[in-house]
Amino acid sequence: MSSSESSEQKQYFSTELLSWYRRHKRDLPWRRSRNPYHIWVSEIMLQQTRVDTVIPYFNRFMDKFPTVAALAEAPEDEVLKAWEGLGYYSRARNLQSAVREVQERYGGVVPDTKEEVASLKGVGPYTTGAILSIAYNKPEPAVDGNVMRVLSRYFLIEDDIMKGSTRVSMEKLAQELIPEGAAGDFNQGLMELGALVCTPKSPSCLTCPVMAHCAGRAAGMEESLPVKTKAKPPRPERRYAVVIEGAAEHAGRVLIRQRPGEGLLARLWELPHAAVPTAPAAAEARGEGGDPAAAHAALAAHLAGDGLGLGPVGWLMQAEHTFSHIRWEMDVYTGRLEEASALLLPVPLPPHYRWVNREEMEQYAFPNVFLRILNAYFGR
Repeated sequence: MSSSESSEQKQYFSTELLSWYRRHKRDLPWRRSRNPYHIWVSEIMLQQTRVDTVIPYFNRFMDKFPTVAALAEAPEDEVLKAWEGLGYYSRARNLQSAVREVQERYGGVVPDTKEEVASLKGVGPYTTGAILSIAYNKPEPAVDGNVMRVLSRYFLIEDDIMKGSTRVSMEKLAQELIPEGAAGDFNQGLMELGALVCTPKSPSCLTCPVMAHCAGRAAGMEESLPVKTKAKPPRPERRYAVVIEGAAEHAGRVLIRQRPGEGLLARLWELPHAAVPTAPAAAEARGEGGDPAAAHAALAAHLAGDGLGLGPVGWLMQAEHTFSHIRWEMDVYTGRLEEASALLLPVPLPPHYRWVNREEMEQYAFPNVFLRILNAYFGR
């Protein structure tokens, strides 16, 4: 392709995409203003999460934390509870940490320079570009997976989008395409095209506003692009979990505990659970009804570390949850604590344990897998 043809292809793309977006853009709550705080929160929520899922979370979050100051001053437990169900909780922690920095260093005003925005915790190149272009209309690219897919197809780019060098070249290309004075709308148009038309599978080419000059479609490669190295599948990890039922003054409640302050799902609440031993008998395929004897042995040993004794257990259900790198496959049981002695003294709970009923669950933030288990248990 000659330089003039390449220039024409780029000009066509920018003009037609911008026009299409302004005619057909979705009415999304974070698009109703240029408030940089709203845009920042929406972009963090939208990472690895669908728009339809994010909308009610965004609206509730803004009702609860309407300003930078409100989020900066909120207890972390309240923020995590508002985030409950979105997953990837480090996003919420990093967001609040960065918002506190904005409150302290910039008087609660989200900065408008690349260096300052990019220095905020949890704000990478994509989010930096999104905030600067959408809120401040600065000609900065916002390149994520959707955008790289669109550019790979339209310009017939066969470089592996998982490589850092490819991302850098895509950012350079995306910046060249931004029409003067229309950075925010153009970048959102790119995102919109990738989300609604140039989808990962079965792209809707016939309704695409830039189909006429799409080199990928002309080459019959619209479905094979982008080139992307496959990530390793998550490693399966079997676990036993137990819903410990309360008695006497705790009747109708179950025992939950808080995870450590660092690492996976830090400071969220959960049911007691333990890894399944790797002995041959324990490695057999999971079956309905489980293996109560093996589960009791593993869970009792685990809880003994917190000074708690576990009585016999019974089967409840199976549950699974996939993280980016591991997949928990859980066999879930019910059980009760053993009393402290023959005098039936109540067992003293460690400080990171609580008894809760269904209503009291609302005070605590749980990972999705434990929410599902608890809702199934209380809904029996």
